[in-house]
Order: sequence, then structure tokens, then C-alpha cells
Amino acid sequence: MSQLTVRNIPHEIVRALRLRAARNGRSAEAEHRLILAQVLQGEEVDFWAKADARRAQSRKQRSDSAALQRGMRDER
Repeated sequence: MSQLTVRNIPHEIVRALRLRAARNGRSAEAEHRLILAQVLQGEEVDFWAKADARRAQSRKQRSDSAALQRGMRDER
């Protein structure tokens, strides 16, 4: 494998990359590789990135089943 060095990156960009990596449960280096692959090879090429996106999406759709049942019962 090859190595790549990028210099003179603004502090805000580095911070955003580190935050994104932490949010996705990856190292900053792994996140950088994934971003480069996505941009250069098209849509998400990494299975785990797809799984992370699906998991994040499903978390947003969850609701309190007890509250739903109460609401349905109250409507009767």
C-alpha cells in the first residue's frame, strides 16, 4: 500500500474529520481512507459504511411503543 501526506489543511477541516470519524466509530485514518474512496470511486464502497448509515437511519425512526399503544387506546 502507498502512503499519502496532505499538508496545510485548515484546523476546522481537521476537526470536522476527527468528529466525523468519532461519530462513525472509526479512526481518523480509516475515515480519511473511506472519504477518499467514496469521492474517487463513487457511492459508498465500504460495507461497514453502508451498515453504519442504515443503523443511523433506523435509530431515527424508532418510537416509544407504549406511547403509541396508549394513543391508540385513547382514540377508542
